[in-house]
Amino acid sequence: MYTSDMTQRERELFVKIAHRGASAYEPENTLRSFERAIEMKSDLIEFDLRSSQDGHIVVIHDKKVDRTTDGSGLVEQITLAELKELDAGKGEKIPTFEEVLELCGGRTKLVIELKENGIEEKVLSLLKKHGMLNDSFIISFKPKRLKVVKILEPQVRTGLISFGSLNPVKVAEQCGADAVAPFHWFITDRTIQRAQESGLYLFTWVVDATRHARELKEKGVQGIVTNRPDII
Repeated sequence: MYTSDMTQRERELFVKIAHRGASAYEPENTLRSFERAIEMKSDLIEFDLRSSQDGHIVVIHDKKVDRTTDGSGLVEQITLAELKELDAGKGEKIPTFEEVLELCGGRTKLVIELKENGIEEKVLSLLKKHGMLNDSFIISFKPKRLKVVKILEPQVRTGLISFGSLNPVKVAEQCGADAVAPFHWFITDRTIQRAQESGLYLFTWVVDATRHARELKEKGVQGIVTNRPDII
């Protein structure tokens, strides 16, 4: 059984999702990385959202800017103007969510991970503004965060990311998610069966080997998140 709003093509499609863009080749979570992922014909692009000190939604994975830029400090304690002064690799800047929507709109679909609470309404508002509500999955490790998203906008698709849960499908069902994404170590035949029976779209992360991706597809996984979107 699959959710009623999925087309037959969506049910059968095996998709490749570019992890923070084409991050094996370009600085992660940058416009340069997203553009490369589009060139590599990614089906979707995955990235992470946080809020700056002055309330702007920006694209960065970590709480701190230290690992991915030449700066230091917590994202939530730095203004957008200050974030834009940082080098995120190869001269790239930390993009705002809106800059990513402007780049990707009409060119690819999105998998958006919310890294903190309280930004759900702003994220949904910007998706609506750019006409990308139906072209996006909103994902999180936090079931409560996904519940908030569904309350605010029932039509948007959501996905639960999981690392090590004994029954991620059950947790995903309980929070009203449309997809479930266990880490690839925890993909079992039983998990695949449960996802199919529940109608949840099943994808996994992070897979960078062609052979491994092929094996997962043959088992019944419907998509992979990869740093190398050119591998398939």
